[in-house]
Amino acid sequence: MQRHLISAADLTRDDAVLILDTAEEMARVADRPIKKLPTLRGRTVVNLFFEDSTRTRISFEAAEKRLSADVINFTAKGSSVSKGESLKDTAQTLEAMGVDAVVIRHGASGAPYRLATSGWIDAAVINAGDGTHQHPTQALLDAFTMRRRLVGRDAGLGQDLDGKRITIVGDILHGRVARSNVDLLHTLGAQVTLVAPPTLLPVGVETWPCEVSYDLDSTLPKSDAVMMLRVQRERMNAAFFPTEREYSRRYGLDGDRMARMPEHAIVMHPGPMVRGMEITAEVADSDRCTAIEQVANGVSIRMAVLYLLLGGNEPAVTHSRTEEK
Repeated sequence: MQRHLISAADLTRDDAVLILDTAEEMARVADRPIKKLPTLRGRTVVNLFFEDSTRTRISFEAAEKRLSADVINFTAKGSSVSKGESLKDTAQTLEAMGVDAVVIRHGASGAPYRLATSGWIDAAVINAGDGTHQHPTQALLDAFTMRRRLVGRDAGLGQDLDGKRITIVGDILHGRVARSNVDLLHTLGAQVTLVAPPTLLPVGVETWPCEVSYDLDSTLPKSDAVMMLRVQRERMNAAFFPTEREYSRRYGLDGDRMARMPEHAIVMHPGPMVRGMEITAEVADSDRCTAIEQVANGVSIRMAVLYLLLGGNEPAVTHSRTEEK
């Protein structure tokens, strides 16, 4: 493993499979009466969030505490950042405290890379989402969920997603989740198709390692997994489609559309879901929707990433003698 996790594009196939396999080990910890490992005891991890977040921040915090790390939560609101303190000064303050890892979410694309390469801080840096750029742990937990559902929990060990057909639908332009997933899924051998209105596709998308379609109905029968993305209104400064009703009619997933998918195919959503727009309640609450699984799997993936970056070469999970019998 590398020293930092900044982008899903930085991971090789072997790196990604190692993280997914380690996450399977970590998932077994969740089935124990005591959901805790001593792996990162004495290590300090800072959650440095300059943007609002619920799932990602809580998921990282749960992962850190299950690995027995000391956790410091930092939010920009109510901190010196709101008084004008720069990222450099914040980083140097954390360095003076002797932190071992920084989990950073920032509104500016490239902020985690800057933190990792600037020399301001001597700690592992994990990107928890930067602007419209990357969100590597989200892509990893999505791939983990796909491998479990489409290949199998035990059969998937050591395997990638070779030949699987993944469709990503919605706001590709503002979505770091789409970029990260395209990079990682391509590395793992999957065939990715992006479906969105032309106004919600970024410039240069034709150079990405994926196909592009404007017709959701034609791609559904050929998909092993369909990932619905939220329209990110908070990042929009113009009208990208006529009305919500028009968007939902063309690019929303309802029960009729789900019925056109292969029987084994799954529906995914990174959250938060806007029910009634990109996904109906019928689909969101169905057995084929993995949104809640993705949240649970996120803790296992983030435990795996923290362990591999900070934990050393010891086995991820030590089995007691009674377990070996």
